[in-house]
This record gives sequence, structure tokens and C-alpha cells, in this order.
Amino acid sequence: MTSLTAQFIQRYGESDEPIRQFFAPGRVNLIGDHIDYNGGLVFPCAINHGTTLLIRKSNDNTVKLASLNFDLMAVLSESETERKYGDHWINYPLGVLQQYRQSAIDMTGVECLYSGNLPSAAGLSSSAAIEVATAYALNEIHKTGLDLVEIACLSRRAENEFVGVQCGIMDQYAVCMGQENHAMKLNCQTLQHEQIPLNLGDYRILLVNTNQRRELSESKYNERVIETQKALSLMQSVSDAKQLADVSLKALEAHQDLFTYYPTHFKRARHVVTEQARVIQAVQALKLGDLRKFGDLMYQSHDSLALDYGVSSEPLNLLVDITRDNPSVIGSRLTGAGFGGCTVNLIEQSHIDQFTEEVGQQYLSATGLTATFLPIDPSQGVHEQDAGIIEEFVA
Repeated sequence: MTSLTAQFIQRYGESDEPIRQFFAPGRVNLIGDHIDYNGGLVFPCAINHGTTLLIRKSNDNTVKLASLNFDLMAVLSESETERKYGDHWINYPLGVLQQYRQSAIDMTGVECLYSGNLPSAAGLSSSAAIEVATAYALNEIHKTGLDLVEIACLSRRAENEFVGVQCGIMDQYAVCMGQENHAMKLNCQTLQHEQIPLNLGDYRILLVNTNQRRELSESKYNERVIETQKALSLMQSVSDAKQLADVSLKALEAHQDLFTYYPTHFKRARHVVTEQARVIQAVQALKLGDLRKFGDLMYQSHDSLALDYGVSSEPLNLLVDITRDNPSVIGSRLTGAGFGGCTVNLIEQSHIDQFTEEVGQQYLSATGLTATFLPIDPSQGVHEQDAGIIEEFVA
């Protein structure tokens, strides 16, 4: 396989400017989904798969964007970087450029080559990885002086304001602040976080991709944001809650009459407040070394996401249900936005091959889809690499 540097030069030619290489990981959320934009606690980790960016300054005031994963290559003038291009991947780096531009920082005059080994639309934050890789690399080559929290917030704004997905801060924050062999308990209101060692013993994290395609900005993700905002406004009529995650289950149930004409909104709110409690319990279980309790909470989380929040799918439910009676798996749930994507599983390391073969066949027979199995390791957040590292691709 040709090195990334050689492929970069093949596209853009030689130059006296140095080629620099950066890596931004994907992330998996172990528990605590759809509560980051409700001010809740989440528990993600960065993973050892992600997006590599090779970048070099140029002198022609254009932005050149290319990817080894997608066909579209763009050469854009400054004015052409200010608009969105359909649903193309280039919107993620363009959103970052817009954020820098709004801060009166000129980032034109760059050549970029992206290479990722994260499946897109799989709930592993491939979009956040592109955004953070871009924001971090531009910050480094232009010596802008932003810290990692500022880079995470800038990248989130790019997705909210330019791409049009009303995500919370979790994805970009985890991609920035990941730590090897740790997950982080993140308070999405205060951005305070605690790194928790992942002492999994004989178990490993296994992702299973449904390969059920979905586009986040075209899904019902933004609809869930609106529904929970409405639920918050109803609860604010009887409380001083600033975010929906501030509401207790007892208070929510005590005021269920407020939701007489909004029964769906009540279910959405119930997921948020119970998921908040599950994150707290899950982190405590992990600190005590109680992996089975942690796994039980993963199953509870999935059921809440499926029944109360309505973001699961038949393929996701099937993959989780298959594991419930499998003694080698102690926890399983959908991860990320849902509507397709991946399940995250805690499985005995020694049973991964057997599980992959058996579950893969069951899933194919039931759905006609081929699942992809990906063991992952909690890893470091965004960082610079030595240029020329060869990237492996994952289907």
C-alpha cells in the first residue's frame, strides 16, 4: 500500500512547505446517549480508529480538499468555502473554516488529504473526527493558540451552524480529550470531566455495525432535540431546571399531568432523566469492578433508547437481543445517535471469533445485511503523527 505522504504528493505535487499529519479518533459512547444536548452526563471513549489528515500550506489562497474514502475533490476559492455543498463530506471541514473565519482568522491557502478507517453513518463520530482533525491541524499550522476545549467547542459549532445537525458537545469533546485505556465521565453543562480507567479484565469492547444506512441530518435526530426542548419548557413551568437532565424522575412523574397532550414528549423526557441516573450508576459500578452491573445498565439503556426515545431500529434490536442469552456477553446497547449504526458490546475476549461467526450468520439470515465486527481499544484523542504512516481501511 502506498504511504499517505506519497498519495498526498501524487495529488498536490511537491512543495517547500512541510506536509504535516494529524489523527483524530472516532468515539464510542459506552452509556449516556441523547442526553449531551440535554445537559446530561455521558461516558464516551476515543477509539483506535479514526481520521488521518495530511495538510500543507499553499500560496494560492484556495482550499483544496480530497479524501481517500470519497470521490469528490474540491478546489475552492475563499468565497466558495462559505456555502454548503449538499450532503458532501466537505461540509465538515468547511464548517470548521467558517468558524475560524467568524473569528477573523484566515485559514485559506491549505491542501488537505483525509483518510479514514471509520465507517461513515455508523454512530462512531466519523463527522466529529473530520471536524476535530481539521480544527486541530489548522490551529497547529497557523499557531492560533486554541486549547483542546476551544477546539471541541469550535468543531461542535461547525456541525450545528454549518452542517445543520443539532448535536451536543460529547462527540467533539471525546475526540479531543480521549485518553488511552480510559473513558470519561463528562458533564455536558459544565464541560468538567473525569477520566475513568477501563479495567475490563478478560472482556473487550466489540462494536457491531448493522450496515443499515442512515444520514444523521436527514434522520429524526433534530426532531428529538425539539421534543426534549418542549419537555424542558413544560417542566420549567414548575421547576428551576436549566436543562432536562436536571429534572429527577420523581419530579417528572409527579408532574405527568403537564404532558397530557404531549405523551411522546413525556417518554422522551423519561429517557433523559433515567439515562442520567444510569450513567452515574455505571461509572460507580466500573470503579467498584462490577462489570456485570455495568453490563446490566447497558441493556437498560438500550431498552430506554428503543422504547422511550424511539431511536433504535429492527437490526439494532436484533443484534442486542441475540446477546441477551449469550454467556460470553455481559452488556450490549446501541451507541451514538441510533436509527442504524452500531451496537457496543462487552464480550469475553476469547469468544470474539466464535461470536463473530455465529452472530454474523444469524444476522445475515434475519436481515439480508452483513454485519461488520470491530474490536476496539480506548485510545488517545487528537494528536500529530509522524508523516507517512500507512493507514488501514475498515469496511
